[in-house]
Amino acid sequence: MKMGKKIRDISIGIVVGILLSVSLYIIPQAVSADWGIGLPFTSQQLAIIKQVKIALETYQVDGDKAGTIDNDKMYYGAVKGIVASVGDPFTRFVDPKALEDEQVEMEGEYGGLGIYITTRDGHTVVIAPIENTPADKVGVKPLDEIIKVDEKSVYGLPSDEVVKLLRGPAGKAVKIWVRRKGKENLIPFTIIREIIKIKTVRSEMIGDVAYIKLNQFNLKTNKEMEEAIKFANSKKAKGILLDLRNNPGGLLDTCVNVASQFQDGGAVVGMKGRFEKANETMYAETGKATKLPLVVLVNEGSASAAEILAGTIKDHKRGTIVGTKTFGKGSVQSLFNLPDKSGIYITIARYHTPSGVVIDHKGLQPDIKVAGEPKKEKKEDVQLQKALSVLKTKISGK
Repeated sequence: MKMGKKIRDISIGIVVGILLSVSLYIIPQAVSADWGIGLPFTSQQLAIIKQVKIALETYQVDGDKAGTIDNDKMYYGAVKGIVASVGDPFTRFVDPKALEDEQVEMEGEYGGLGIYITTRDGHTVVIAPIENTPADKVGVKPLDEIIKVDEKSVYGLPSDEVVKLLRGPAGKAVKIWVRRKGKENLIPFTIIREIIKIKTVRSEMIGDVAYIKLNQFNLKTNKEMEEAIKFANSKKAKGILLDLRNNPGGLLDTCVNVASQFQDGGAVVGMKGRFEKANETMYAETGKATKLPLVVLVNEGSASAAEILAGTIKDHKRGTIVGTKTFGKGSVQSLFNLPDKSGIYITIARYHTPSGVVIDHKGLQPDIKVAGEPKKEKKEDVQLQKALSVLKTKISGK
């Protein structure tokens, strides 16, 4: 059974983090004459598991009702428990339906609220809302902690279980309660679910500056970024302001391709793991990069691939990073496909910037610190205005 050619930095939520198209190694088949040797249970423990199933079937008050005692649910629940026992929220098992849903997400369209979440010490934390989605419109912010979905507490639930609660038919409302730093009481939001169609790149001119908002790294992003830079050139832009605020990450290959449009060669990101092929450095291509002056905006909602892109631009002194410290999501997960179309995401490495800075749990520090948050009105956006000022200074050469 070969590992699926997908490595991701899971910022799972209603989306995910990093995906790299390489094959690392093969999981040994668990079928042989001595297959029992590799089991994590003794014969007595297996007997107890069987006893538990029999007890549920015999005595549970609803055990005689169809669907209460479901062998598939027990099986997948047991596998999830095995994987969860390592204590890493990003190492996780997904059943066939959940894995299929996640593949749809990476293609850029799905139903939900439009937020990216992760799990930290049992707490469900918002990485970022997607621009112009239901969650963004009602005011959900990065680092909000989701306490309840409808009437169900989500403390201790894995991210994929929270995602299931947040999803539902388009047009149907869901109520969430969040805890926000600096606020005494929980904040309730009633949000109407929508089909989320993600345009990853948006561009416009602000005077003689091309403003490019990069929302996520998915299969469409590289092409959309190429179009955005062509747009900048057609408008004779004198510089580029790249906004990575509230960008939770995405496909690692895409991130490297996007970096190649700003950085002419050189290392983009390195990975450090326990085995040889998990230790790799990825490089930008040469001959593709724009030479326009560059400033990059980041905040606490910039995570994963967004941190990689900002990190390589900073390390190579290709542009100036403005904003606040980033989220700090810097581990790499590999998807191992299983025979029944389920899968296991396993953390196999942590990434670092070209200069060796490890971002995981630490975040990336900007060159110029500016507090604030994205605003609909650009004149009210303190961080954006500062970034424009820095870029105009670069353009003038002063």
